[in-house]
Amino acid sequence: MSKQSLELDDRVYKYLLSVSLREPEILSKLREETDRHPASVMQISADQGQFMALLVKLLKAKKTLDIGVFTGYSSLVVALALPEDGKVVACDRDPEATAIARRYWQAAGVEHKIDFRLAPALDTLDQLIAEGETQSFDFAFIDADKSNYLNYYERALTLLRPGGIIAIDNVLWSGRVADPEDTDNRTVALREFNQKLHQDKRVDLSMLAIADGLTLAFKQ
Repeated sequence: MSKQSLELDDRVYKYLLSVSLREPEILSKLREETDRHPASVMQISADQGQFMALLVKLLKAKKTLDIGVFTGYSSLVVALALPEDGKVVACDRDPEATAIARRYWQAAGVEHKIDFRLAPALDTLDQLIAEGETQSFDFAFIDADKSNYLNYYERALTLLRPGGIIAIDNVLWSGRVADPEDTDNRTVALREFNQKLHQDKRVDLSMLAIADGLTLAFKQ
């Protein structure tokens, strides 16, 4: 038995999907359209989305944050997993990419569950805190500009209830965070973010080698 995570080649990954993935058609169509987008690399993988949906159901979540919407896959997969009275507060400032998202939310019949805020995410998060929404969210997903990850995390942690989970995307950054010679601003920001979370005693922590790396932070 291996003592570390298995490195998945295409054959093993395709097998994993064949016996695990249960992607609704609306999500598949969104993923296919996003594949044609110039920034398609920003799309989360289908298996990661399914994992996030499972987390939301395990938490019995009703109120969630989506920080970085892009074309809406993460918001949609979470909204589909929420009960009818659930809500996703979705934060993004790109009107073009999120126009795609809104079209799919409507087609999936979950637009009423998504409170979309077209504004810088930090402004939206600060507004939620100012309005007394602290400790009222069950789940948060962070997948936006890497230089602000720590700022997003701190605000999400303030808004999260004890026992809630923050999921943070791209924490392995295609392996670049492990390369000390890589001094790209985004790489450095992620490396510093990972180190700070490792020392954060307010949460229980697990970094998973799924997709581009996914950290789960459980608020104590």
